[in-house]
Amino acid sequence: MPQLIVRQIEEKVVKKLKARAGQHGVSMEEEHRRILRAALVGASRKKPSFKEYLLSMPNVGEDKDFVRGPQQMAPEPLARVC
Repeated sequence: MPQLIVRQIEEKVVKKLKARAGQHGVSMEEEHRRILRAALVGASRKKPSFKEYLLSMPNVGEDKDFVRGPQQMAPEPLARVC
């Protein structure tokens, strides 16, 4: 993977990058990658987990609305004649 070296960065910028990385619990290098990625490619949208997806569903209807009625038995398959 390519590397990028950035020189002559103001001390103020380095301090802010370090603080921001600390807030996100990542290294300064990872924070730098995230900033560049968001600025140039766009922020990645995290796909919600299955649990998050289910929790986001609206609470509609009553339990009785979803009760299954009597079920019909499937017809017996025809016997094969060989």
